[in-house]
Order: sequence, then C-alpha cells, then structure tokens
Amino acid sequence: PGFCYTGSRMTRTILHVDMDAFFTSVEQRDRPELRGKPVVVGSPPDQRGVVAAASYEARRFGVHSAMPSREAFQRCPQAVFLPPDGNRYGKASRQIRAIFDRFTPLVEPLSVDEAFLDVTGVQHLFGDGEQIARRIKDTIHKETQLTASAGVAPNKFLAKLASDRDKPDGLTVVPTDPDEISAFLAPLPVGRIWGVGKVSQRHLEKAGIHTIGQI
Repeated sequence: PGFCYTGSRMTRTILHVDMDAFFTSVEQRDRPELRGKPVVVGSPPDQRGVVAAASYEARRFGVHSAMPSREAFQRCPQAVFLPPDGNRYGKASRQIRAIFDRFTPLVEPLSVDEAFLDVTGVQHLFGDGEQIARRIKDTIHKETQLTASAGVAPNKFLAKLASDRDKPDGLTVVPTDPDEISAFLAPLPVGRIWGVGKVSQRHLEKAGIHTIGQI
C-alpha cells in the first residue's frame, strides 16, 4: 500500500539511472593500477572485433563503444585492452538492481547498467524526485564504489535525456512546466532524440534541422 497512488492528474516522477562507463569502471574499481588510465573493454586490437566500453580517460582520445578495436588502438595506443568479464559485471548489475528495488517496485531495466524508475508513489517515504535520485546515487557509490548519473523528469524520454546531460556522476532535474521543458529541449542537437540515429540525423540536418527546438 505504501507504493500505491491514485488519481490521473498526479504528475509522474520518473528517474533514469545510468551507470558511468560501467564495464571499465568495474575494472578500474577491482584493479587499482588501472585507475586514471585509459581502459578499453572488448576485442584486442590485433583481432577483428569492436570496443564494448571505454573509460572516460579513453574517450578523451575519441574512443567509443562499437568502434573497431584496431581504430581504438590507433587513437589511443597507450590504452589497456581487457576482455569482457560478464560474471563480474553481472554481479555488480544485480547489486545495483537490488538498490533500485529498495526505493520502488516500478523498475524497468534497459540493460545491465541503466533503468527507469517510477517513484511517483513513494515520495512520501523518500522525498521528492531529486532527493530520491541523490539517495540512490549515494547508496550505489557507498555499496559498490561505482558512480551513476541520474535524470529526473515527468516522463521517460526526458529522464533519459537528463541523465546524459552532466556525466559522469551527474544529476539533472527537468522541470514539469511545459515552457521550461521546451527551454530545456530547444538547444539540444537532434541526435539526442531517443531513436534518431546517425542516418536520421543526417537527413534532418540536410533539411536544416539541427536542434530539437527547430523541430
């Protein structure tokens, strides 16, 4: 009963919690000698394959997920390449999911390192959306020594955009007022729209549409 809410006019509060460089952060946590160094999880650079994850240190050199490992090595030859360790990543993911479940039963995982949480009905227990997001982030860091970024918004689309705004270890709250939501969205590039890929983005930019505000 503590989790229930009624009334269609209640503004929903949705969190999107996204772990920061999850695979490589687990590696750097468990291997202190890798902290502060560029780390790539994926295929080795002398074999055909791609990058599964890159640490923020590696991203500064333009390395990103789905990039061929050979290209990643060319961009950052000093990077440490590691094979994926699904067991350790899975264990960390289960720890994080258990933390989510302490705050709300309404959890929608998107992958091993991100999820939507509907916290509309638990704010009388844990505070407003921003307070809940901060508590979740703090609990994750305390119990797993990993950082997460969170977005707080009235729907999933906005929450996902918000969580990516101030990475790593960020927390962005989108207001509920429609005019303020429009102002938040307006300057963002069209490629930030969930579902707009590189091809769609090129078509939109060819048509002179570069920002969400123009749409």
